[in-house]
Amino acid sequence: MNTTVLYVDDEDIPRLIFEKSFESKYSILVAGSGQEALDKIAELEDEFIVVISDMRMPEMNGLEFIIEARDQYKNMACFILTSLDQDDELEQAINDNLIEKVFNKPLNVAEIDEAIKEVTTGVA
Repeated sequence: MNTTVLYVDDEDIPRLIFEKSFESKYSILVAGSGQEALDKIAELEDEFIVVISDMRMPEMNGLEFIIEARDQYKNMACFILTSLDQDDELEQAINDNLIEKVFNKPLNVAEIDEAIKEVTTGVA
């Protein structure tokens, strides 16, 4: 199975780093905003996708994007990447099963790869 991973970040360099770090293992889609990511999700069929979104973005933060994405597309596992300390809002999102986990910046390739493998194990 070729897993599709959608990475959402408003900054170019983190998107490039993510893409280069994972393009040999997964089918990578990148988006520079929550709205761009929602447009990409709308084009997908019913395949399982992994979504990793930066938390702090203009117009729509990562959690707002994920909430809207889940209204459109159910077959996904979602993660937040942030440079901020984990707060009550993110804890609640984990408790409500909106997101699987919060990753801290800078990007830890091994940690993210392991999490992707965990959520895709057994997905047909």
